Amino acid sequence: MSERLTRRRFLQAGATTGLAAVAVPCFIPSSALGANDRVVLGGIGVGKRGGMGQLGRGFASRAQYAAAADVYLPRAHEFAKSSGAQHVYQDYRKLLERNDIDAVVVATPHRWHALNCIHAAQAGKDIYCEKPLTYTIPEGRKVVEAVRKYKRVFQTGTQQRSGRNEYTGCMHVRNGAIGKVKRVLASNYCSPMEPKYPKQDIPEGLDWDMWCGPAEPPPFNFVIWDNSSNPSWVSIRPFSGGEMTDWGAHGLDMAQWGLGMDESGPVEVWTEGEPFKAMTSTPEAPGGRHRGPRAPKVCMKYPGDIVMELDGGPGNSGVRFVGEKGSMAVTRGRFLSDPAELTAEPLKEPKVQLYRSEDHAGNWLECIKERRDPVAHAEVGHRSVTICHLANIARWVSEVTGETGQKLQWDAQQERFTNSPEANRFLNASWREPYQLPEI
Repeated sequence: MSERLTRRRFLQAGATTGLAAVAVPCFIPSSALGANDRVVLGGIGVGKRGGMGQLGRGFASRAQYAAAADVYLPRAHEFAKSSGAQHVYQDYRKLLERNDIDAVVVATPHRWHALNCIHAAQAGKDIYCEKPLTYTIPEGRKVVEAVRKYKRVFQTGTQQRSGRNEYTGCMHVRNGAIGKVKRVLASNYCSPMEPKYPKQDIPEGLDWDMWCGPAEPPPFNFVIWDNSSNPSWVSIRPFSGGEMTDWGAHGLDMAQWGLGMDESGPVEVWTEGEPFKAMTSTPEAPGGRHRGPRAPKVCMKYPGDIVMELDGGPGNSGVRFVGEKGSMAVTRGRFLSDPAELTAEPLKEPKVQLYRSEDHAGNWLECIKERRDPVAHAEVGHRSVTICHLANIARWVSEVTGETGQKLQWDAQQERFTNSPEANRFLNASWREPYQLPEI
């Protein structure tokens, strides 16, 4: 489908096949693949990350792309030319109808992840989804349910789970190298801001309404749409949880791994300092593309009275564990103990064994053929980004109440707050027609 998908045509398609359901094709399961066969992929969202950047190149070198889908058609055609994909679509549901595609790589804006992943699971495709897994906590649970129901192989794009040094550092923490963990220090990630931009002309070939998806469309502005702008949609609340969910999905994932919380999480979250204040104008200060409010400070308590503070960790992509015997910093590509002697020798007969993967993309492709869970399966991705959402919610509650310090009690199994109606109201987001989540 190479022509521009207008809003009317999209709504007509929605009335026929519905965003709430996709036609499940006659699908040959990936378990039927031979040991030497390449997995056939479809790319959903082929921009900076999903295109011929690091993620796209990594998959193109070891799998076969058959199709690409992007709401900006020129970009989809450019990716097809680079990757060898033969088919281009503006509506990703058309890609999901193809019988020759085993799996999809989802690299759309964060607000789209849940819908893309659930539809892909229903269509019988295995899924690699960029982090953060979803825009809200309930969406993440629905993705997990869909992956399990349709028996899909799912990998979250938290690639530090496949890092040798990250694995080694967390293995030492889990096996008592620093003694009982008492504190965890993480970065003070920005929450999203809510700026307004002047209206500009929509580029030819871009379906702006569909790009916005579940979010109410603002007037088009290049800064919002372009992932390379400073800031971009990554920092804007209707489309993302800001740096908190974007970089936090890496750094706080290390906290979850090192604490053994892959199927659980903290029991309390609270804020300290001045209440949150939404940022409605773009700051002029130089820096990275992720911007937004950094206050108030967020703290969380895990089982065992372990307190995590989002204030002065070792960097955006890691955390520092503080124990009885010393500390361990685990961040992208490195681990460092203090004192150094704590990790001078390899672990001997460790009682706790973590999932070992040295190649994130390769781990997923291998698991597709073997029909088993990868290192960052859907539950892992959901639990880790839940921590990020809890931090944002704690800040937003402080804005509503005008106070900080309230201990919000979190039930990690029911995935609800037990003492704060204000906090529970922030769990869900509105979904406009026709972009509603389907029944699982």
